[in-house]
Amino acid sequence: MKKLLEDLLCLRREVTKEAERILEEYREFFEEGRASYSAINLAHYVALRRRDLCSLQMRLAEAGLSSLGRSESHVLANLGVVIRLLAKVVGENVDAAIADDNNVAFSKGRDLLAQNTAGLFGAPPADRSVRIMVTLPTEAAFDFSLVKGLLLRGMNCARINCAHDNETIWAKLFENIRRAERETGRKCKILMDLAGHKIRTGPIQPAPPVIHLKVKRDIYGQLVAPFHILLGKTGSIHAAQSPYGDVQRSDYRIIHIPDDFHQRLTLGDRMYFGDCRHKTRFFEVVEKASSDYWLCHGFSSTYLHAETQFSWRRANADGKFDVLGEFPLAPFSGKFSSIHVENGDHLLLIRGDELGSPAVYGVNGQIMTPARIGCSCDAVFSSLRTDQPVWIDDGKLGAVVESITDDGAMLKVTEAGQGGVVIRSDKGLNFPETEIDLPALSDKDEQDLGFVCRHADMVGFSFVRSPEDMACLMSELKRRGRPDLPIIAKIETKAAVDNLPWIILSTMTRHPLGIMIARGDLAVELGSVKMSEIQEEILWLCESSHVPVIWATQVLETLAKKGRSSRPEITDAAMSVRAECVMLNKGPYILDAVRVLGDILTRMDAHQYKKTPQLKALEW
Repeated sequence: MKKLLEDLLCLRREVTKEAERILEEYREFFEEGRASYSAINLAHYVALRRRDLCSLQMRLAEAGLSSLGRSESHVLANLGVVIRLLAKVVGENVDAAIADDNNVAFSKGRDLLAQNTAGLFGAPPADRSVRIMVTLPTEAAFDFSLVKGLLLRGMNCARINCAHDNETIWAKLFENIRRAERETGRKCKILMDLAGHKIRTGPIQPAPPVIHLKVKRDIYGQLVAPFHILLGKTGSIHAAQSPYGDVQRSDYRIIHIPDDFHQRLTLGDRMYFGDCRHKTRFFEVVEKASSDYWLCHGFSSTYLHAETQFSWRRANADGKFDVLGEFPLAPFSGKFSSIHVENGDHLLLIRGDELGSPAVYGVNGQIMTPARIGCSCDAVFSSLRTDQPVWIDDGKLGAVVESITDDGAMLKVTEAGQGGVVIRSDKGLNFPETEIDLPALSDKDEQDLGFVCRHADMVGFSFVRSPEDMACLMSELKRRGRPDLPIIAKIETKAAVDNLPWIILSTMTRHPLGIMIARGDLAVELGSVKMSEIQEEILWLCESSHVPVIWATQVLETLAKKGRSSRPEITDAAMSVRAECVMLNKGPYILDAVRVLGDILTRMDAHQYKKTPQLKALEW
């Protein structure tokens, strides 16, 4: 026991000494050079967690003492209590060694966190402490009943994503939220999320003007599979995706027909035409694929050209086909703009003003020219280095940089899954190990800040990387007359994770602050397995600094989008009770998702506070 006491006193000395060094380094960020209790506790927690305490924890548990595993919000207070108890057991006086712990209460950290949370999100609802945030869809600007329904079902905060819509739509959203507040008597804080530098894939060149529609036949010439056509409305002519998804049916072609013809189509109708070889061909309507598309099958290979004329026909009672109308080939999109790659393939990442293209194959099937895809951010190319990873489309495709040339960056595909991946334009690009030289705020962010500063209760800072980024936004807010507008720093890059203690420490004493765990981009940057660990560390670090956390991305997503929940999503929602706020994304069933999440959080609130289980009486 005496040795355990000595080790604890030594640990405390090391922690306080290291924390003093940390605080001295960031003294310039503190009011009058004095660190707040939260800043001091954060420094103590960082110093404590730089050490492996597992064996010490085991010894403490065996002695029937606190193992320090729940000391986030009160590091020195927890250490002091354990040291005093041990000192009494071994008959030693340690008052002089830990005198500065005497005025620190266990509850102080918890009270500060509750106070900071109320400052950001408003007072908690009567039945739970965790708030619910909802990303508003565009239709909420025109559907007041949706906004009112969200408040009645438990929404406490609304999120407006500045990457979408415009100031006119945003103003209507604010109008509906404030009206719903008045009619329901419930308060709703509004977060406006700056878009940030979202790096995306560039456009892809259109298909050639002559399109080969090819059926599949076996070695005996027997038909195995027809070719596929999607008949779309003229109004959907710029549609970018098949109603059937990206990969399984990426070989479907689109033809757009007049809307009045489209509305009158029925199963069994045929489209006759003369192809490039002056042969009469047809394809037949076989399925209603979606409200905008009919699926058709053709049974003989053919070629379409820009002057193709179609004759719409329908079978009569005699089995003959009557002509119902004729129309020319509308502007033809060819294949859905996409590039297919598999593991081991090469992909050239090019500057965004160049069009991407699929790989070119020789007569023997070998790749003559690798596929190419653009990058919307030219600054990437001066920062990329060989062997650095690149992820495309929310992590669906992973690659590494093999070489850098004047043409761009040659990537080798390493993660494409079985059957490969289809790459499309305007999909996200992530460079987790590349330090890209970009300003903290994009041109669009600076433009949107005018509206944000006039209307929002909080501003979301996307892709924040460092204390310098935070200083830039704080300076801009001050310049625009909103020096007190709370900032929600979105942690969605590896750089943000690495710098998180310093992002918090440099901001918390100067500006109202919250942290969002943006698990979507973060999972792409870190990998899903690493993400499961990092999200816990972020929760602990924020608790130690008494900074509120928003648990975001894909919470009850299946329920919000499809009307049914999965067991893993319910478990994830239950785990979110350890944050101060949980964010739901938009979807057609968002009202149900808010109601279910509220029920889950209310139930879990009675059983869990942060890492600590609460032993409510069980009904056994």
